[in-house]
Amino acid sequence: MKIKFTKMHGAGNDFVVIDATKQAFTLTKPEISMLSNRQTGIGFDQLLVVGLSDKHDVDFSYRIFNADGGEVNQCGNGARCFVAFAHEKKLTTKDEIIVETRSRIIKPKLQVDGSVSVNMGSPKFDPLEIPILGISNNDTYTVCIDNNHIKFGAISLGNPHAVIITEDIDNAPVTTIGQLIENNEMFPERVNVNFLKITSRQKVSLRVWERGAGETLSCGTGACASVVHGIKIGLLDSPCKVTTKGGELTISWDGDKADVHLCGPAQSVFEGEIDIGGEI
Repeated sequence: MKIKFTKMHGAGNDFVVIDATKQAFTLTKPEISMLSNRQTGIGFDQLLVVGLSDKHDVDFSYRIFNADGGEVNQCGNGARCFVAFAHEKKLTTKDEIIVETRSRIIKPKLQVDGSVSVNMGSPKFDPLEIPILGISNNDTYTVCIDNNHIKFGAISLGNPHAVIITEDIDNAPVTTIGQLIENNEMFPERVNVNFLKITSRQKVSLRVWERGAGETLSCGTGACASVVHGIKIGLLDSPCKVTTKGGELTISWDGDKADVHLCGPAQSVFEGEIDIGGEI
């Protein structure tokens, strides 16, 4: 079985995009995991599937799979690549498209400067909606890792996020503590772990451990969740610039139940075709 694909990235967060409007998408979880391998496959943080929607006035459907093959609800950097892909492949002429995801309808928009903005919807703070087990609603929570009590904020923007404020972003324990928190029993659906350094009220640095993918160069929903948490506890103002290893994102949020807006670059890298054959 041969699969045509496009390799893209949004601020270093890299994707393989498959056009399921023209070819059937039948990849299994082990096959997706194999393709994500950077030594023996194509290599990516997430696989994005562009499909058609059967809903009235909706342009496309959008499925997202992490590198381990697990399907997730939302990906902000991926949504930006999605609209850039749709334009490059002439699937649409609309600057703003309406896209159905597993969690909600989103409307990514191609800007005149080539960047892409996405309305990510309103953040959820209720532990039952994130979800987190065994706690009541608060601005910050504590998790015990190796006898250390780590304070974090918790937000869902389609995916669950924990936000940890750190003074040393370069030496933050992303790959160690991040992985342990991701799989902590508090989080029944696992969690993305964001390490946030605040430089000023409108500028931060961010590193993210993504569930099912590990540390990525950038994470759109993680940037949104981190800025929302900073604004909510009174440390940040909107709009806020977020510097990641892969590039810069801009996050805007007016507080309370307002929608979060994400803006940043989206770029195609190369196209290819890979043969999925043999036993996986």
